[in-house]
Amino acid sequence: MSKKNALPPALKQLLEKGEAQFQTGMSVDCVILGFHEQQLKILLLKVDTVHKWALPGGFIKKTEPIEEAAYRVLQERTGVKDIFLQQFHVFGAPDRADASIHQKRYQSFGVKIPKDNWLIQRFITVGFYALVDFNEVKIQPTEQEAQWQWMDIEHLNGLMMDHAEIVQKALETLRTQLAYLPIGKNLLPKKFTMPELQKLYETILNQKLDRRNFQRKLLSFGILNRLTETKKGGAHKAAYLYSFNEKKYQKALKEGLYGSW
Repeated sequence: MSKKNALPPALKQLLEKGEAQFQTGMSVDCVILGFHEQQLKILLLKVDTVHKWALPGGFIKKTEPIEEAAYRVLQERTGVKDIFLQQFHVFGAPDRADASIHQKRYQSFGVKIPKDNWLIQRFITVGFYALVDFNEVKIQPTEQEAQWQWMDIEHLNGLMMDHAEIVQKALETLRTQLAYLPIGKNLLPKKFTMPELQKLYETILNQKLDRRNFQRKLLSFGILNRLTETKKGGAHKAAYLYSFNEKKYQKALKEGLYGSW
């Protein structure tokens, strides 16, 4: 019989003292979205004892607001500080939490979780979506996370528990919010072309947009600076580069835009 590895200190602390540190029955799950090679990507992880992909998530400390818990999870896992973070839904189906996930993880170290332990009770999770610069993410896995991967948002399968439902709800919320909130600052490089910005919107909305109407509408918001530089290369005429006007962009986040796509 093979010898079991010793239980890592972090898991031992979570099992024995986590209930005193964290809010029982509540967690956060983060839908981390990036834009790369004209595709909307989502960052997922796979724990070594669970053969399904999962959203990065974590517990809420008793001393911190829920949004701060989500920021902490994101920064610990991605190393990114410039994050657009939005709470979008609470998921509380009685059977949503799968106790076997924690049980299998601890069993792999020869440890059985007591039936009344806080880790295997009912959990309600607060969903957040985060928009990040794909190239700025430096994945920082814990010792129990065997694999991290960016995946195409359109080709997801094998997600654990209700995580597919969480992703779908995040996308629905993001598409709705495109009508009144600016996006792009956290997903695109600092300098970008209008076609690149349009492709981002089309990818999120999953629909084609008229080029002239799109440009006219985005410019009317006043959140873009047209630069004197152009993006060279390719078969077409060099396209002007744009950047976001930081002050006006932040104002639009607070006050909203207008119109719909």
